[in-house]
Amino acid sequence: MLGWWPVNPVDVLRTTLLCAILFAGPLFEAAIVEGRWRDWLWGTHVVETFSSWTGWRNLVAGPVTEEIVFRSLLVPLHILAKVAPKNIVFITPLYFGIAHIHHLYEFRLTHPEVPVLPAVLRTVVQFTYTSLFGFFATFVYLRTGSVYTAIAAHMFCNWMGLPRIWGRVGVRASMQINVPSGGKKGGTRDLGTSATVKRDLSTLWTVVYYLLLILGAYGFYINLFPLTASSNALIDFSSN
Repeated sequence: MLGWWPVNPVDVLRTTLLCAILFAGPLFEAAIVEGRWRDWLWGTHVVETFSSWTGWRNLVAGPVTEEIVFRSLLVPLHILAKVAPKNIVFITPLYFGIAHIHHLYEFRLTHPEVPVLPAVLRTVVQFTYTSLFGFFATFVYLRTGSVYTAIAAHMFCNWMGLPRIWGRVGVRASMQINVPSGGKKGGTRDLGTSATVKRDLSTLWTVVYYLLLILGAYGFYINLFPLTASSNALIDFSSN
């Protein structure tokens, strides 16, 4: 019931795939628009991330310890207490969200020039998205009976961060072309001179990004149950 055994790598991979579907837009922006796919291919980003204490905290220490406490230890208590599955999914994550409210005090110490209201609003937003993730992580934990799937989802979401929900996406790409001059040079017709044409791809990238953001959300919705189905499930949601 603690989700430590058995270890099912397939469940972990399926959960990670589900997260990747949800983040289709941000993955496109990072990999294609910002060109990070080269760093991912060669592992440069991974090395740089894990070379800092912040990287270890965000991608290892934080996800592992928080999922053990808020999923592996907290959820089974509610199962044994015969709390309704929907209440487990939507109530226990609130503890997880509340555990991040202390960042208000931390933010006030490091940013004393910021007024109280914006600082409070920042904390409310943080509480909201941590609770939303908690709903998902708890659901995955109950569906797979594995704390490792929740840890994998936590690591992936921490790695991606919050998705962009407004603003333009893109960079200016340069394309080398030949521009016919129509004149002659040295008694022969000048076939063209090399020129650099700036093509603004921002509009195209923006359309593709937000389209993928919508399709990713829809793909996440339709695959939520199929990709979290497991023989190790702690609760059968179909019977509740």
